[in-house]
Amino acid sequence: MSGHVVIAPDKFRGSLTSPEVARHVAAGLGGVPTVLLPVADGGDGTVDAVVACGFARVETEVTGPVGEPVTASYAVRDEPGGGRLAVVELAEASGLRRLPEGRGPAPLTATSRGTGELIAHAVRHGATRVVLGLGGSACTDGGAGLVQALGVRLLDEAGAELPPGGAALRDLAVIDPSGCLRGFDLVVASDVDNPLLGPYGAAAVYAPQKGASPQDVTVLAAGLARLAAVAAHTHGLAGAAEHDGVVRSMGVAGMPGAGAAGGVGFAALAFLHAEIRSGIHYLLELLEFDRHAEGAALVVTGEGAIDEQSLRGKAPVGVASAAARHGVPVVAVCGRRTIGDEELRAAGIRAAYALTDIEPDVARCVAEAGPLLERLARRVAADHLGPRPGGDPAPAARAGA
Repeated sequence: MSGHVVIAPDKFRGSLTSPEVARHVAAGLGGVPTVLLPVADGGDGTVDAVVACGFARVETEVTGPVGEPVTASYAVRDEPGGGRLAVVELAEASGLRRLPEGRGPAPLTATSRGTGELIAHAVRHGATRVVLGLGGSACTDGGAGLVQALGVRLLDEAGAELPPGGAALRDLAVIDPSGCLRGFDLVVASDVDNPLLGPYGAAAVYAPQKGASPQDVTVLAAGLARLAAVAAHTHGLAGAAEHDGVVRSMGVAGMPGAGAAGGVGFAALAFLHAEIRSGIHYLLELLEFDRHAEGAALVVTGEGAIDEQSLRGKAPVGVASAAARHGVPVVAVCGRRTIGDEELRAAGIRAAYALTDIEPDVARCVAEAGPLLERLARRVAADHLGPRPGGDPAPAARAGA
């Protein structure tokens, strides 16, 4: 296929999933040949995006962030060269959206255990490679719950297993990784570059977003520091034979991305020898974006808000960067945008079309996002694809779409 349009948007949070955004854009473009390639940056919506592109969905019951059971899903596909790939999304099991209705956040006791249970389920059902998307976390437990679910023992001075949550880490005395589930490679997909500790660490930066008070932040920071210290003194914890365990573990706490998802990045690096990759760039590789972009006339990307955050490695900029390798122009659709044309062009995006451009009522933009998005897509077609077959220059666009 050549001269086609690749539609590669992220979700419109609170309104449309990325597959729904892609379908509405395609409908608005009319008879133009399209390839629907919904994307994500590793946060919530990652499983939906890859399932829409051919992965199979697997559901299982796991531990939610406050201990209550939740039904969560991950995605799998068989690898061409053998083995099985699983895509696990932390927000599915351990995200803020998994907090029970009517119950507030639990910053001191929320756990990442359910995410570890998803990984364990995938590995026990044949996964040899796991992609873990980080984002939307409800917990600041340094990944303690995740690794406990995989067989790592975190013990206090009396030899008892630590209870859930980041606050309990202050009592950590011994780490026993000998029973950790092995036999799989782990890739962490995240665009967060915070270290585990310090003023830019997991507790200081992200815990307040999960309901932590200033006093809670102090408690959580102390717990994460204790986790890093005990890890650094656990011989051979982080593995490579040519490195002393102490040196390796201390290095992990300061690595970019160790603070992702309340410190889950640290646990993935230190205990599971994970590789951290840019979320959007790695997802584009998985979805074979380069193959689909070859010969395309246009790429349409987008997300709920195009703003300053979008310029820091979020999905639209990642898509634009990938499209630039093929010389394909990129436009974006969004709910709203707060950055100017010059900044957009510097990021490789030719133009952005916002729902608020055609409907100033934000509540209606949320409630009627699908139909409004189709109207925006008709504008995109009129502005960037020229007359349609038969000489019709997108009549809906002329009609005030």
